[in-house]
Amino acid sequence: NFEEVVRQEEARLKREYPSFAEMPKCWNHMDTLLSCYSLRENVKAIYRYGHQTSCSEKAAEFKWCISNVWHPDEERHDMWIRRRAEWWARRRMGKSSEDVWEARSEPPPNFPVLITDEMLGK
Repeated sequence: NFEEVVRQEEARLKREYPSFAEMPKCWNHMDTLLSCYSLRENVKAIYRYGHQTSCSEKAAEFKWCISNVWHPDEERHDMWIRRRAEWWARRRMGKSSEDVWEARSEPPPNFPVLITDEMLGK
């Protein structure tokens, strides 16, 4: 259930960021956004995924932060906790690269393969 996962994440985030002072500020989000456009990040993304980085998620996080600066600190803290909890819940419940693999309880048969002289052509 999505709401249950959100509640679990909210509890974890409240322990990790107990007050407004501990949560990331808009400057942190701006730094993350600007570093997303760096040459290093783009080269890494092209190498790994075959395309440039998409910074839209980081831009949305920065925009959200800037648009909420007028809220009282504790209210902003609660809003941020909820937003991050929903993000983590979607991530936990969504697909993962680990979904591709099946966990093994024991090694496959004939593993490791013993290399013989015959295999080496000797």
